[in-house]
Order: sequence, then C-alpha cells, then structure tokens
Amino acid sequence: QVQLVESGGGLVQAGGSLRLSCAASGRTFVGAMGWFRQAPGKEREFVAARGRTGGSTLYRDSVKGRFTISRDNAKNTEYLQMNSLKPEDTAVYYCAARSPTWFNPSYYHYDYAYWGQGTQVTVSS
Repeated sequence: QVQLVESGGGLVQAGGSLRLSCAASGRTFVGAMGWFRQAPGKEREFVAARGRTGGSTLYRDSVKGRFTISRDNAKNTEYLQMNSLKPEDTAVYYCAARSPTWFNPSYYHYDYAYWGQGTQVTVSS
C-alpha cells in the first residue's frame, strides 16, 4: 500500500508563494504524480502532474507560469511550487499518484490510485 502525506499549506497574501510537499511511504514506487484542488462548493479540479521520469508535465491553464511541479525520486517526494498566488487559488490541495505501471501524467482524477489527505491553502486579497 502507498501512503501520501501533504504538507506546506497555509495562509498567504495575494502575490505570495508557498511550496507544497507530498511524501510517499509504504510501497513507494509509484507512477506519475499530480496535484488536484477542491474549493468549497466546487468539484475537485486538476492542477498539475508530472510523469514518472520527468519527461512530461501538465498544468491547468490558470496556473501555467505560476506553479511548478517537481519530484525528488530519491526522497519519494513530490513538490508543487506556487508563486504569484491569487485568492482564486484558495482550496484544499491533494497529492495523488498513479499505480506503478502508469508513468504518464493524466488530467483525470480517476486515473490516480493513491491520494493524500489534503492540505489547506488560503490566499487573502
């Protein structure tokens, strides 16, 4: 089994930065990893994803140029660097991982087998 634990959320002013981390434990060899978010009253939405080998990355349009996804395979940790944060980025952010046979990233939540518990990001105006 795989456990994913997010950290790094918090309260930040608009224009500020945060870095989210997602540490994998247990059976740590996983496939592609990604980040999703869910704001109150809204559906969970894709934010960013990165292939297992780093050959491809995906971003939702609204975060392109502001967010960067990266991964340290040696530490079994995935990161989401978020810069120039906006109030509309406020949400609970979830880390997700695909099963080990799936190296390519995906936009779709149902392609991810493992999920973290979420970390709150609040951006004040």
